[in-house]
Amino acid sequence: MKKYLLLLAVLAFGTFSCTNLEEEIREDITGDVASELVEVSALLNGAYEGLRLPYQDQSRFWAAQEHTGDAAMGPTRGPDWDDNGIWRSLHNHTWSPTHDFLSSTFSELLQVVFNTTNILQFEPSPEQDAEARFLRAFVMLSVVDGWGQVPFREAGSDLLADAQVLQPAEVVQYVIDECTAIMGALPDGPTHKANQDAAKVLMMKAYLNKGAYINRTDPSFDPADMNQVIALADELISSGKYSVADNYFDNFAANNDAISTENIFTGLNEGGVSSGNVRSRWMCTLHYNQNPSGWNGFTTLSNFYDSFEENDMRRSANYAGMTDVAGINAGFLVGQQVDQDGTALQDRGGNPLSFTPEVAIQESGSNLEVTGIRVIKYPIDYVSGDNADNDYVFYRFADVWLMKAEAAMRNGDNATALDMVNTLRTARGATALSAISADEMLAERGRELYWEGHRRTDLIRFGKFLDAWQEKPASGTERLLFPIPATSLASNPNLVQNPGY
Repeated sequence: MKKYLLLLAVLAFGTFSCTNLEEEIREDITGDVASELVEVSALLNGAYEGLRLPYQDQSRFWAAQEHTGDAAMGPTRGPDWDDNGIWRSLHNHTWSPTHDFLSSTFSELLQVVFNTTNILQFEPSPEQDAEARFLRAFVMLSVVDGWGQVPFREAGSDLLADAQVLQPAEVVQYVIDECTAIMGALPDGPTHKANQDAAKVLMMKAYLNKGAYINRTDPSFDPADMNQVIALADELISSGKYSVADNYFDNFAANNDAISTENIFTGLNEGGVSSGNVRSRWMCTLHYNQNPSGWNGFTTLSNFYDSFEENDMRRSANYAGMTDVAGINAGFLVGQQVDQDGTALQDRGGNPLSFTPEVAIQESGSNLEVTGIRVIKYPIDYVSGDNADNDYVFYRFADVWLMKAEAAMRNGDNATALDMVNTLRTARGATALSAISADEMLAERGRELYWEGHRRTDLIRFGKFLDAWQEKPASGTERLLFPIPATSLASNPNLVQNPGY
């Protein structure tokens, strides 16, 4: 009966959004029959696709990680992008327990945890079992990162019973233990599937953030944990499979699955066929009169932009297939914008389309269309339509490199940390630093990983998330966690609302 209930739950979840189902619970369907009705490969593909909405959409986990930090903002532009203040509340750290985006993200992430656990009931192959368990652990670390507690059921447990709730130390240990257990059964690749190297990076993330998850106001970093980060990084570095890309933006391009030398774990997007909302990374920031016509929304902040040196390729670079097609450079868009022929563009009022460093969280007046520096991290796919071909980047080699450098620094080995940071900076066209500090390490992670969904985690780990920055006052400690949605609290009494909400 348990297997039947799991099968029913999966079928219902896959159809409830478009059909008014009237379920008939059939006691005559046994676990063996249910197993025969289910194709494990289809369930596993569904689990991979289940990562698309909570991670690729501009309003879900990416927004929770980037709009709450110091490198992204969604300003209200007159009547545009107001959305009842939902974007402003993320930047200002004034979200409420009923914040729709945060509540939806929590639920959608936990749906992936449920679906991957469900796969384990239907006799998957050892490799399928390992893939499902990796995806579950990957998402569970995101949930503990944001909300500090994770509802969890073991495979085969009673679906009618309230799920147990794991606390941060338990989640971290669970992720490490799971990755260790499944490592031998995971494939070597491809990057858009759970693989051994992705599991190593996930373990690095768990070890590096362990202290911050357990005590967010005063994290400590056990030297033994940092040594684990270093050892795992060394395995990846010494494998010879990865190197810092000659062109930084190749990692995010429409054909990044073929040309990136850095990507370790990605979300598959099939151009013109089936894709998550990766196109939002350029649509949310481009002006209406650019190609493509964007939504004229998100910006970075001038202080963050000013942290880049002029020759740093991560700041700005022409990109073949985009700059020659539409005049748009990769990186940051600031100043007068042009088309592919160099002709100056205008805004909808006929004024120069010249993006200004200055931007307010609530804009008004005649220049509200052009305030704020725009960001193009993923080169635009002009071929595939709404189903863009850019695979979504979860983990890449430069992050591994910087995590090892940070772990070395936290263990007192500043010489190694400085050398590693400077090696990366030189590859990106920036000048070498003369010394390394926690503030400079955080800044370098920002320059390398901006708009990739890591910033909030990094700011918390470095003790900077509650600080004031542009268009944001200082925050209270309750903002180190997101609120548990009221519907989740009502459905599972084992969950407890986070302090301050």
